Amino acid sequence: MSLSFVYEWFIGQHPVFQAFLATVFTWGMTALGAGAVFSFKSINRRVLDSMLGFAAGVMIAASFWSLLAPAIELAGGNGTPAWLPAVTGFLLGGAFLWGIDKLLPHLHMGLPTSEAEGIKTSWQRSILLVLAITLHNIPEGLAVGVAFGALGADLPSASLAGAVALAIGIGLQNFPEGAAVSIPLRREGMSRFKSFWYGQVSGLVEPVAGVLGAAAVLLIRPILPYALAFAAGAMIYVVVEELIPEAQMNKDTHSSTAGAMLGFAVMMLLDVALG
Repeated sequence: MSLSFVYEWFIGQHPVFQAFLATVFTWGMTALGAGAVFSFKSINRRVLDSMLGFAAGVMIAASFWSLLAPAIELAGGNGTPAWLPAVTGFLLGGAFLWGIDKLLPHLHMGLPTSEAEGIKTSWQRSILLVLAITLHNIPEGLAVGVAFGALGADLPSASLAGAVALAIGIGLQNFPEGAAVSIPLRREGMSRFKSFWYGQVSGLVEPVAGVLGAAAVLLIRPILPYALAFAAGAMIYVVVEELIPEAQMNKDTHSSTAGAMLGFAVMMLLDVALG
Protein backbone atom coordinates (compact mmCIF):
# COMPACT_ATOMS: atom_id res chain seq x y z
CA MET A 1 0.00 0.00 0.00
CA SER A 2 1.60 3.26 -1.16
CA LEU A 3 1.88 6.39 0.95
CA SER A 4 -0.04 8.40 -1.66
CA PHE A 5 -2.94 5.93 -1.49
CA VAL A 6 -3.08 6.27 2.30
CA TYR A 7 -3.02 10.06 2.01
CA GLU A 8 -5.83 10.07 -0.57
CA TRP A 9 -7.88 7.76 1.64
CA PHE A 10 -7.24 10.00 4.65
CA ILE A 11 -8.40 13.10 2.74
CA GLY A 12 -11.74 11.45 2.01
CA GLN A 13 -12.58 10.77 5.66
CA HIS A 14 -14.87 12.81 7.91
CA PRO A 15 -12.99 15.52 9.88
CA VAL A 16 -13.90 13.95 13.24
CA PHE A 17 -12.51 10.61 12.07
CA GLN A 18 -9.43 12.41 10.74
CA ALA A 19 -8.97 13.98 14.16
CA PHE A 20 -9.30 10.55 15.75
CA LEU A 21 -6.70 9.02 13.43
CA ALA A 22 -4.32 11.97 13.93
CA THR A 23 -4.54 11.73 17.72
CA VAL A 24 -4.15 7.95 17.59
CA PHE A 25 -0.87 8.74 15.81
CA THR A 26 0.18 11.17 18.57
CA TRP A 27 -0.72 8.55 21.20
CA GLY A 28 1.23 5.95 19.21
CA MET A 29 4.31 8.18 19.33
CA THR A 30 3.92 8.38 23.12
CA ALA A 31 3.75 4.57 23.26
CA LEU A 32 6.79 4.28 20.99
CA GLY A 33 8.76 6.59 23.26
CA ALA A 34 7.59 4.70 26.33
CA GLY A 35 8.95 1.55 24.69
CA ALA A 36 12.47 2.89 25.25
CA VAL A 37 12.16 1.45 28.76
CA PHE A 38 12.79 -2.01 27.28
CA SER A 39 16.27 -0.83 26.28
CA PHE A 40 17.16 1.60 29.06
CA LYS A 41 16.68 1.50 32.82
CA SER A 42 17.74 5.09 33.41
CA ILE A 43 18.02 8.30 31.44
CA ASN A 44 20.72 10.94 31.68
CA ARG A 45 19.34 14.04 33.39
CA ARG A 46 20.76 16.32 30.70
CA VAL A 47 19.02 14.26 28.01
CA LEU A 48 15.76 14.38 29.96
CA ASP A 49 16.04 18.17 30.31
CA SER A 50 16.63 18.46 26.57
CA MET A 51 13.55 16.30 25.88
CA LEU A 52 11.35 18.41 28.12
CA GLY A 53 12.72 21.59 26.55
CA PHE A 54 12.02 20.19 23.06
CA ALA A 55 8.41 19.47 24.05
CA ALA A 56 8.06 23.01 25.39
CA GLY A 57 9.44 24.51 22.18
CA VAL A 58 7.06 22.50 19.99
CA MET A 59 4.06 23.49 22.10
CA ILE A 60 4.96 27.19 22.11
CA ALA A 61 5.39 27.27 18.31
CA ALA A 62 2.21 25.27 17.74
CA SER A 63 0.27 27.60 20.03
CA PHE A 64 1.02 30.56 17.78
CA TRP A 65 1.31 29.29 14.20
CA SER A 66 -1.33 26.55 14.35
CA LEU A 67 -3.79 28.07 16.83
CA LEU A 68 -3.56 31.76 17.75
CA ALA A 69 -2.70 33.12 14.27
CA PRO A 70 -5.65 31.29 12.62
CA ALA A 71 -7.94 32.41 15.47
CA ILE A 72 -7.03 36.07 14.88
CA GLU A 73 -7.46 35.68 11.11
CA LEU A 74 -10.88 34.05 11.48
CA ALA A 75 -12.10 36.70 13.90
CA GLY A 76 -11.05 39.50 11.56
CA GLY A 77 -12.86 37.85 8.67
CA ASN A 78 -16.09 37.56 10.66
CA GLY A 79 -16.18 41.24 11.57
CA THR A 80 -15.37 40.54 15.21
CA PRO A 81 -12.51 42.54 16.76
CA ALA A 82 -9.52 40.33 15.97
CA TRP A 83 -8.17 40.45 19.51
CA LEU A 84 -11.40 39.45 21.28
CA PRO A 85 -11.60 35.69 20.55
CA ALA A 86 -7.84 35.30 20.82
CA VAL A 87 -7.53 36.96 24.22
CA THR A 88 -10.76 35.52 25.63
CA GLY A 89 -10.12 31.97 24.45
CA PHE A 90 -6.46 32.08 25.47
CA LEU A 91 -7.26 33.15 29.04
CA LEU A 92 -10.11 30.64 29.33
CA GLY A 93 -7.78 27.85 28.20
CA GLY A 94 -5.28 28.75 30.89
CA ALA A 95 -8.03 29.03 33.51
CA PHE A 96 -9.40 25.62 32.51
CA LEU A 97 -6.02 23.93 33.00
CA TRP A 98 -5.51 25.85 36.24
CA GLY A 99 -8.80 24.44 37.53
CA ILE A 100 -7.88 20.87 36.57
CA ASP A 101 -4.43 21.40 38.09
CA LYS A 102 -6.05 22.30 41.41
CA LEU A 103 -8.48 19.37 41.37
CA LEU A 104 -6.67 16.43 39.75
CA PRO A 105 -4.19 14.67 42.06
CA HIS A 106 -0.78 14.57 40.33
CA LEU A 107 2.94 14.69 41.00
CA HIS A 108 5.66 16.26 38.90
CA MET A 109 8.83 14.29 38.16
CA GLY A 110 11.68 14.66 40.60
CA LEU A 111 9.50 15.72 43.53
CA PRO A 112 8.68 13.73 46.69
CA THR A 113 5.17 12.30 47.03
CA SER A 114 4.47 14.79 49.83
CA GLU A 115 4.51 17.59 47.21
CA ALA A 116 1.70 16.11 45.10
CA GLU A 117 -0.77 18.71 43.85
CA GLY A 118 -4.55 18.63 43.57
CA ILE A 119 -7.00 16.99 45.93
CA LYS A 120 -5.20 14.97 48.59
CA THR A 121 -5.28 11.24 47.96
CA SER A 122 -3.57 8.00 48.96
CA TRP A 123 -2.95 6.97 45.35
CA GLN A 124 0.40 5.40 44.51
CA ARG A 125 3.29 7.60 43.41
CA SER A 126 3.32 5.99 39.95
CA ILE A 127 -0.33 6.93 39.36
CA LEU A 128 0.31 10.52 40.42
CA LEU A 129 3.30 10.79 38.06
CA VAL A 130 1.27 9.48 35.10
CA LEU A 131 -1.61 11.85 35.88
CA ALA A 132 0.79 14.81 35.70
CA ILE A 133 1.68 13.87 32.11
CA THR A 134 -1.93 13.06 31.25
CA LEU A 135 -2.90 16.54 32.38
CA HIS A 136 -0.86 18.24 29.68
CA ASN A 137 -1.85 15.75 26.98
CA ILE A 138 -5.41 17.12 27.13
CA PRO A 139 -4.66 20.43 25.37
CA GLU A 140 -2.46 18.64 22.83
CA GLY A 141 -5.30 16.35 21.76
CA LEU A 142 -7.76 19.24 21.85
CA ALA A 143 -5.50 21.35 19.61
CA VAL A 144 -5.27 18.63 16.95
CA GLY A 145 -9.02 17.99 17.12
CA VAL A 146 -9.90 21.66 16.71
CA ALA A 147 -7.53 21.96 13.74
CA PHE A 148 -9.27 19.10 11.91
CA GLY A 149 -12.70 20.33 12.96
CA ALA A 150 -11.91 23.63 11.23
CA LEU A 151 -11.57 21.70 7.95
CA GLY A 152 -15.11 20.41 8.28
CA ALA A 153 -16.35 23.96 8.82
CA ASP A 154 -15.01 24.87 5.34
CA LEU A 155 -13.05 27.84 6.59
CA PRO A 156 -10.60 29.35 4.09
CA SER A 157 -7.79 29.71 6.62
CA ALA A 158 -7.96 26.02 7.58
CA SER A 159 -5.83 23.57 5.61
CA LEU A 160 -5.33 19.82 5.82
CA ALA A 161 -1.57 20.31 5.53
CA GLY A 162 -1.61 22.66 8.52
CA ALA A 163 -3.64 20.22 10.63
CA VAL A 164 -1.35 17.35 9.63
CA ALA A 165 1.71 19.48 10.46
CA LEU A 166 0.30 20.14 13.92
CA ALA A 167 -0.32 16.41 14.48
CA ILE A 168 3.22 15.58 13.33
CA GLY A 169 4.68 18.25 15.63
CA ILE A 170 2.72 17.03 18.64
CA GLY A 171 3.67 13.45 17.76
CA LEU A 172 7.37 14.31 17.57
CA GLN A 173 7.36 15.84 21.04
CA ASN A 174 5.31 12.93 22.39
CA PHE A 175 8.09 10.45 21.56
CA PRO A 176 10.64 11.81 24.06
CA GLU A 177 7.78 12.55 26.43
CA GLY A 178 6.81 8.88 26.54
CA ALA A 179 10.40 7.97 27.40
CA ALA A 180 10.50 10.73 30.00
CA VAL A 181 7.58 9.01 31.77
CA SER A 182 8.42 5.30 31.51
CA ILE A 183 12.16 5.40 32.20
CA PRO A 184 11.90 7.31 35.53
CA LEU A 185 9.18 4.85 36.60
CA ARG A 186 11.54 1.98 35.81
CA ARG A 187 14.32 3.70 37.78
CA GLU A 188 11.99 3.81 40.79
CA GLY A 189 11.74 0.02 40.74
CA MET A 190 8.68 -0.66 38.57
CA SER A 191 8.89 -3.54 36.07
CA ARG A 192 9.68 -2.74 32.42
CA PHE A 193 6.22 -3.75 31.22
CA LYS A 194 4.43 -1.73 33.90
CA SER A 195 6.62 1.28 33.20
CA PHE A 196 5.80 1.02 29.49
CA TRP A 197 2.11 0.53 30.23
CA TYR A 198 1.84 3.63 32.40
CA GLY A 199 3.94 5.63 29.95
CA GLN A 200 1.65 4.95 26.98
CA VAL A 201 -1.55 5.26 29.03
CA SER A 202 -0.67 8.91 29.66
CA GLY A 203 -1.26 9.58 25.95
CA LEU A 204 -4.64 7.83 25.64
CA VAL A 205 -6.45 11.02 26.61
CA GLU A 206 -5.36 12.65 23.33
CA PRO A 207 -7.75 10.74 21.00
CA VAL A 208 -10.62 11.49 23.39
CA ALA A 209 -9.81 15.21 23.54
CA GLY A 210 -9.22 15.27 19.77
CA VAL A 211 -12.60 13.82 18.88
CA LEU A 212 -14.39 16.09 21.36
CA GLY A 213 -12.59 19.17 20.00
CA ALA A 214 -13.37 18.36 16.36
CA ALA A 215 -17.01 17.54 17.11
CA ALA A 216 -17.52 20.73 19.14
CA VAL A 217 -16.20 22.92 16.32
CA LEU A 218 -18.42 21.22 13.73
CA LEU A 219 -21.52 21.51 15.90
CA ILE A 220 -20.93 25.13 16.94
CA ARG A 221 -18.96 26.76 14.13
CA PRO A 222 -18.91 30.30 15.62
CA ILE A 223 -16.82 29.08 18.56
CA LEU A 224 -13.89 28.08 16.33
CA PRO A 225 -11.72 31.19 16.92
CA TYR A 226 -12.33 30.83 20.67
CA ALA A 227 -11.63 27.08 20.54
CA LEU A 228 -8.32 27.60 18.72
CA ALA A 229 -7.22 30.23 21.24
CA PHE A 230 -8.51 28.07 24.13
CA ALA A 231 -6.25 25.19 23.06
CA ALA A 232 -3.33 27.63 22.73
CA GLY A 233 -3.88 29.02 26.22
CA ALA A 234 -4.09 25.54 27.70
CA MET A 235 -0.82 24.51 26.03
CA ILE A 236 1.04 27.64 27.13
CA TYR A 237 -0.19 27.06 30.68
CA VAL A 238 1.31 23.57 30.61
CA VAL A 239 4.61 24.86 29.22
CA VAL A 240 5.02 27.56 31.87
CA GLU A 241 3.54 25.61 34.79
CA GLU A 242 5.13 22.21 34.18
CA LEU A 243 7.55 21.67 31.31
CA ILE A 244 9.97 24.57 31.79
CA PRO A 245 10.22 24.23 35.61
CA GLU A 246 10.77 20.45 35.32
CA ALA A 247 13.36 20.92 32.56
CA GLN A 248 15.37 23.30 34.75
CA MET A 249 15.08 21.54 38.11
CA ASN A 250 18.66 20.31 37.76
CA LYS A 251 19.93 23.88 37.18
CA ASP A 252 21.31 22.85 33.77
CA THR A 253 19.51 25.55 31.84
CA HIS A 254 21.62 25.21 28.69
CA SER A 255 20.34 21.72 27.77
CA SER A 256 16.67 22.58 28.26
CA THR A 257 17.07 25.91 26.45
CA ALA A 258 18.76 24.25 23.46
CA GLY A 259 15.97 21.64 23.40
CA ALA A 260 13.31 24.36 23.46
CA MET A 261 14.98 26.26 20.61
CA LEU A 262 15.19 23.08 18.53
CA GLY A 263 11.57 22.12 19.28
CA PHE A 264 10.33 25.60 18.34
CA ALA A 265 12.34 25.54 15.10
CA VAL A 266 11.07 22.07 14.14
CA MET A 267 7.43 23.00 14.73
CA MET A 268 7.85 26.31 12.93
CA LEU A 269 9.39 24.50 9.96
CA LEU A 270 6.58 21.97 9.82
CA ASP A 271 3.82 24.55 10.09
CA VAL A 272 5.27 27.06 7.62
CA ALA A 273 6.51 24.46 5.10
CA LEU A 274 3.45 22.20 5.17
CA GLY A 275 0.74 24.66 6.23
